[in-house]
Amino acid sequence: MEDLPVTPIVYRPNVAAILLNAQDQIFVAERINIKGAWQFPQGGIDEGEDAETALFRELAEEIGVTRDKLKVLQQRSGYRYAFSKSRLKYGIYGGQEQTYFLCRFLGTDADIDLAATHQEFATWKWIFPHEFHISWVPKFKRTVYRQVFADFFQVTLEMPRD
Repeated sequence: MEDLPVTPIVYRPNVAAILLNAQDQIFVAERINIKGAWQFPQGGIDEGEDAETALFRELAEEIGVTRDKLKVLQQRSGYRYAFSKSRLKYGIYGGQEQTYFLCRFLGTDADIDLAATHQEFATWKWIFPHEFHISWVPKFKRTVYRQVFADFFQVTLEMPRD
């Protein structure tokens, strides 16, 4: 049997936002369609956008937070994950390559509106970075989340025994 060449994964450019409130807690939101799945707001970079433009668009769409309520503190790129079960997004993307932004949230809780456009999250909360549970994210994203928490907060998220 002949070995077929492996098709390389095409990664979709993506941004993710870590919002910090005045108490240095981080914003996490629970997906509307998956109970117990908590994550940071994130989304794809559209054609013609740079990462920062995509960040501000995604935050306005997903949680109703506008650019004037944010200050970018850090930006780190190169976080990659492949989708589970060889799933393709838009027929070509087998994973995502993310740029993470750490942002100071300058607004109030009243500025957060999960139904701003198309609602992706059921609820949200502020937690300290060490309170995040790696079991809240799907297995295929866990390596990225562990790296992000180590890079931005020097926090080690323990892998569950499953």
